[in-house]
Amino acid sequence: MTWTVYIIRCDDDSLYTGVTKDLERRFAEHGSGRRGARYFAGRQPVRVEWRENGHDRSSALRREAQIKRLDRAGKLRLIEGAPA
Repeated sequence: MTWTVYIIRCDDDSLYTGVTKDLERRFAEHGSGRRGARYFAGRQPVRVEWRENGHDRSSALRREAQIKRLDRAGKLRLIEGAPA
């Protein structure tokens, strides 16, 4: 099974970046508040804005770190399909 890097838009219009092997399950976890990231305390995930499949764990974590270093404008360019 391959890893996915993803960006979720939250109800406060912020963007959250993460990695998972099962995006549907992880999105539900973020929304339930149980096993989701602490980032979602006081926020709710609205939708998955962007995903990049086909990573192994190591490359997914490297890509996640690369995306997290982007400013908001860079993440929005990535979501729109332009190079970030």
